[in-house]
Amino acid sequence: MLEIKIPRPDENTKKFFNSVLPTDPSVKVRPMFGNVSSFVNGSMFMGLFGNDLFLRLSDKDNHELLENGGVVLEPMKGKPMKDYTLIPKTWSNEPSKVRLCTSKSLAWASKLPERKKSNS
Repeated sequence: MLEIKIPRPDENTKKFFNSVLPTDPSVKVRPMFGNVSSFVNGSMFMGLFGNDLFLRLSDKDNHELLENGGVVLEPMKGKPMKDYTLIPKTWSNEPSKVRLCTSKSLAWASKLPERKKSNS
């Protein structure tokens, strides 16, 4: 059986995540595989993968993020999550820029059809 080592965020990264998390009553924060993610209407729109912050954005905003140093989230080698992009590491020094992107991420995910919990 293949064992996958999932990176865990450090305390500074968790604090940064909380500082850029949009304040909206529809946002739900849940643990995900030893990390933390935020959801709206059942759709994940941002989260941590180790010390990396990822966002779900519209195609236009995602393309812009990729052009500015973002990287497609690939939790398992060869298995990219095409709708999720890691922000550039240098952006941790620019929280206002990150907050703008997290707000765009929330707005985009809010437009997606509501996901229902499965009973399986």
